[in-house]
Amino acid sequence: MSADRIAAAQARYAAMDSAGQARMTVLHGGRADRLTVSPNLWAGVGLVREGAGTALVGSYQEVADRINEYADLGLDEFILSGWPHLEEAHRVGTHVLPLVGATAVGAR
Repeated sequence: MSADRIAAAQARYAAMDSAGQARMTVLHGGRADRLTVSPNLWAGVGLVREGAGTALVGSYQEVADRINEYADLGLDEFILSGWPHLEEAHRVGTHVLPLVGATAVGAR
């Protein structure tokens, strides 16, 4: 991603009246070298795409561990999306969800 494209996107987002967009900017600071904001949590989605969005990245086990961790903290809804959509839906369903605990999938 070119620095000019990042700068143009960030300038456009700074003019928005959006709390979510402002929080995304705080996460990465508009910098491509500050995109990992916590273990396995990547903020690169919001660098050049508007809206609040981060991505869980890592091995299948690492992603499942983070989902379980967030569920243990009280998060009870997750939007699981990826690119390309169909292929990622299959990967998550086949490889990640079987590793996710009952709390995260609502069994309790």
